[in-house]
Amino acid sequence: MKKLLPIVPLSLGLLLAGCQNMEAVMPWVSMGNDMAKSAGYNTDEKLAAGIKEALIKGTDAAAAQLSQEGAMNLKLPEAAQPVANTLRQFGFGSYVDKVETAMNRGAEKAVAAGAPVFKNAINAMSVDDALGIIQGGDTAATSYFRGETESSLRQRFQPIVQDSLKQTGFYDQYQTFLAAYDKLPLTDKPNLNLESYVIDNSMDELYTRIGEQETLIRNNPMQQGSALIGAVFGSSTQPAE
Repeated sequence: MKKLLPIVPLSLGLLLAGCQNMEAVMPWVSMGNDMAKSAGYNTDEKLAAGIKEALIKGTDAAAAQLSQEGAMNLKLPEAAQPVANTLRQFGFGSYVDKVETAMNRGAEKAVAAGAPVFKNAINAMSVDDALGIIQGGDTAATSYFRGETESSLRQRFQPIVQDSLKQTGFYDQYQTFLAAYDKLPLTDKPNLNLESYVIDNSMDELYTRIGEQETLIRNNPMQQGSALIGAVFGSSTQPAE
């Protein structure tokens, strides 16, 4: 019986090396394709499955990191800092802290709820999309996710962030203030909408972490790789037991 061991340095390492290395490694990829075909594999589908597996691992890791309590460290928007500083000077710092805590706990819960969005995007990914990612730039997967998941993530994040802010006890008053503020005939008004601020920043942080995980996959495939890709490239080259 042949061992289906993941020959990751030869497989995923070549595949996720980035576009700058693709020309040099294409002969090896072609050799792997021929070997896989002779072993009865549908190469593109197998490769796509392995890539999806690696992407799921990366997005799960990013979401798990940011959904831990204390992982987020959002502060009030810069435009609101003068007000926050004044409140602290007059002994209302605990109120500011409460709002910022609500912002961060809401962001962390939203990230956890957003993890399935990435799985859905990955599962819906076509073979061509998956193969295109390995031939793209260093953050091709992250860019793909932004295009495919940003709208769905925003929809998931909004009620969770809103609920967290409501727990501060000031939400209704704040919304009344925000509605009046938005009607002021001022130019270059800073954005004081805490909901959109928290959602935008938590999504940016999540995509940043996904980009870091993508870098790990590309730079250290031996630890981050997929056994499926190893099977495609290694099944015909491993000695029989």
